[in-house]
Amino acid sequence: MASTPTTSAKKDVYLVIGGSGFLGRHVVEALLARGDSVSVFDLVQRHHDVPFYSGDISEEELVSDALRKSGATCIIHTASPMHGLDDPALYWKVNVDGTQAVINAAIANGVPKLVYTSSAGVVFDGHDLIDVDERIPPLEKAMDPYNESKAKAEELVLAANGKGGLCTVALRPAGIFGPGDHQFLAGLFQAWQRGQSHIQVGDNTNIFDWTYVGNCVHAHLLAADKLGPTSPEEIERLKESLKIALPSIECTTQRHRVPTSRCRPLGPYVTPPPNADEILANWNNPNYEPPMPRPAIRSKFDQFSDAALARATPEELPLQVAGQVFFITNGEPTGFWDMPRVVYRFFDEHFQKPNTKRRWVLPRELGFMLASAAEWWAWLIGKEPGFTRYRVTYTCAWRCFNIEKARRVLGYEPQVGLEEGIRRTVEWWTAEQKKAEKA
Repeated sequence: MASTPTTSAKKDVYLVIGGSGFLGRHVVEALLARGDSVSVFDLVQRHHDVPFYSGDISEEELVSDALRKSGATCIIHTASPMHGLDDPALYWKVNVDGTQAVINAAIANGVPKLVYTSSAGVVFDGHDLIDVDERIPPLEKAMDPYNESKAKAEELVLAANGKGGLCTVALRPAGIFGPGDHQFLAGLFQAWQRGQSHIQVGDNTNIFDWTYVGNCVHAHLLAADKLGPTSPEEIERLKESLKIALPSIECTTQRHRVPTSRCRPLGPYVTPPPNADEILANWNNPNYEPPMPRPAIRSKFDQFSDAALARATPEELPLQVAGQVFFITNGEPTGFWDMPRVVYRFFDEHFQKPNTKRRWVLPRELGFMLASAAEWWAWLIGKEPGFTRYRVTYTCAWRCFNIEKARRVLGYEPQVGLEEGIRRTVEWWTAEQKKAEKA
């Protein structure tokens, strides 16, 4: 999943903040795989294959010291407490104060690049998000303290672009999963162990975006490689490319073919067209390429329409990396419960304990009532609730994002399909569980 630097011939030196965590460790491994110089700044050292600097991200001098010693020219900032903690102060300290400390240290030490891992959740307030792009306005009120702090940190990062020679970019991955994940998979495994894999809240008509961790890493490396001033020539090249439609994403599904006047099934007809044999032969030829690429048809509401680009100021122009945000997903939105069901099936097969109970589908409204009761009972006995109104909202809402900007500007294309990503993730999880059983 390596990508070739395009901004300059000189290779960057990387400091991955949060490099001991789930996403951060995958970023480190990808950088090492392509032969880059990389160090880690984190609280805890879990690996010993790169230089490590220990410290609290909110202490600017410690971050500065790591930057000086590592010689970093690019910071990839993935550090954050996991979602779901009942500690707003911790989120603010790490995600807001910590990110400000990173920005200050980067400017003070003349670091030219900062890639920040934001979250697609910063634009989610419980309402449906259907094919939204990066123009969606900030929320007046965040859904929870985690996303409130991530949104504020993203704001700080983007505001820092251009200060002291620093170029910044923020990525918003949606639903990250993969080997090393101890949150999403852990929750599904606990539900499976309790025999609850047959319970579904909502009718599963809401479409949801997931992101395999390797694809998320790929986007981070592309952003790091392309981060910097964008030349007028590159802007013009991108504008020309906007006239051609992007191919469909087919990592999991089979190839999508768009019928044309020269390549299509003939269907019923009274009189066949004069070139019927040629038309059908083109359709039956899997390697057929049309003489003209398929044009992109854009309305005035499209983010890349001529009108939209003309309205954008040079700082707002979406055809650049610096100062921009990008949604990152697998590009394969699916029904929310489709993903857990595939994971449950893997658990059934690997552990040979299938759940044969009939599926229970709870309406969303009933789910809210039960979650409210569960929260009240948990408060009464002094425990964290396992079933909450937030979870009901999350599982029943539409959350699918338009990633054309990432594909056009970053050159991002998912490398691992949803199905393959799930297989890799569950095989890693089941292997870890079997190791624990033997220990």
